[in-house]
Amino acid sequence: MNEETAAKPSVTVADVAVMAGVSKATAARVLGKYGVVSDAVRQKVLQAAAKLDYRPNELARSMTTGRSGAIGVVVADIENPFFSSAVRGIADVARAAGFTVILANSSEKIEAEKAAVRTLLAKRVDGFIVTPSRRSEIDHLNDIVRTGRPLALLDRAVPELDVDTVTVDDREAAGNATELLLKNGHRRVVYMTACDTPERIYDETSDIFTASVRDRITGFMNACRGFGISSPERLVRLGAKGPEDAGRLAKELLSAPDRPTAILASDSLIALEVFKATRAMGLSIPDDLSLITFHDADWTSVTTPPVTVINQPVYELGKTVAELLVERLKGETGPAKRVIIPTQLIERSSIAALR
Repeated sequence: MNEETAAKPSVTVADVAVMAGVSKATAARVLGKYGVVSDAVRQKVLQAAAKLDYRPNELARSMTTGRSGAIGVVVADIENPFFSSAVRGIADVARAAGFTVILANSSEKIEAEKAAVRTLLAKRVDGFIVTPSRRSEIDHLNDIVRTGRPLALLDRAVPELDVDTVTVDDREAAGNATELLLKNGHRRVVYMTACDTPERIYDETSDIFTASVRDRITGFMNACRGFGISSPERLVRLGAKGPEDAGRLAKELLSAPDRPTAILASDSLIALEVFKATRAMGLSIPDDLSLITFHDADWTSVTTPPVTVINQPVYELGKTVAELLVERLKGETGPAKRVIIPTQLIERSSIAALR
C-alpha cells in the first residue's frame, strides 16, 4: 500500500494539546465545550484543531460529558407523508437548538420499535421522541424513563406514561368528518384503516393497539350511532396496510352489492388507492362514491375532483413535540404536558348529497 492510499491516523485531543501548547485536560474542555478556559487559550486550541483537521470522537465525548448532542426519533412509517412532515418539524427545532436527529422507522412493528430503542440507548442519545406502535406494550418506553432521559410521544398518547405528549384531536376530527357524510344522506359509510387483527374483523376498540386509531374509530362510530345506525362496528374495515392491500380492499368494497356510498380513509395513502380503484372500475367521485381522508397530502388538492380532507397541522405537531423535548433537555421540570392540536375539515368536491 503506498503513502497516498494509506489511511491517516486519527488526530487525538492529545495531538491538539501538543500543537496548542496546553494540557490535554484543557484541550478536552475546549473541544468538548464544557468547563471554563480563557478566550486566548480557547482560540489557540481551536486554531490547532483546525490545522490538524481534528474530528471529535462523539462516543468518547458523550462518555466524558454525559451528552451526545443527539435526539433519537422512532416513527411508525417514514414513507407516510404524515410522518415525513412531522420529522421535518422535529429536525428544524433540533438543529436550531444544537442537536442532531437519529431517525428510526418501526414500520408499525412493536419488535422493530423495541430494537430501535435499544440501539438508540446504546448510542447514548440525550432524549427520545417516539410514536408508539402499541399502547399495551410499553416496557421499553419505561426503560427510557428509568435512564433519566426525557421522552416525548408523537401523535399517539399512552396515558400510563407520565411524559410529554403531542397529539391531534383524532376522535373529534373523525366524528366531524363522519357527520358531514351522514348529513349528506349517506348511511353506507365505511372507515378504512391500515390497522389489523388476525381475523381482519373489528369487534371492539380493545382489538386496536394504536391509540390514535382507537380514537378515530370511536369518533366514527359515535357519529354513526347519533344518526341511528346500528352496529356501526360492521362498517370498520381493517388491513389496508399498503398500496396492494388498500387497493384490493377498496375493489372488494366497491364490487359488493351493498357497496358503500362513502369512505373515510385513515390516511392519504389509503385514500389514493381508493381513488385509483374507483377510476379503474369506471365509477365516479363523488357521484358513485364520496371520499374524505385524514391528512392534506399534496395530491388531494390537484385531482379531479379535489378531495375533502381532515387537515392535520403535521409540521406543527413535530415542531411542538421537539420544543417540549428540548425544554426538558435544558433542565425544564414539572408535570408532563399533554398538548392537543386542533385539526381542520377542508371541504372540496369529493362529497355528493344522496338524492
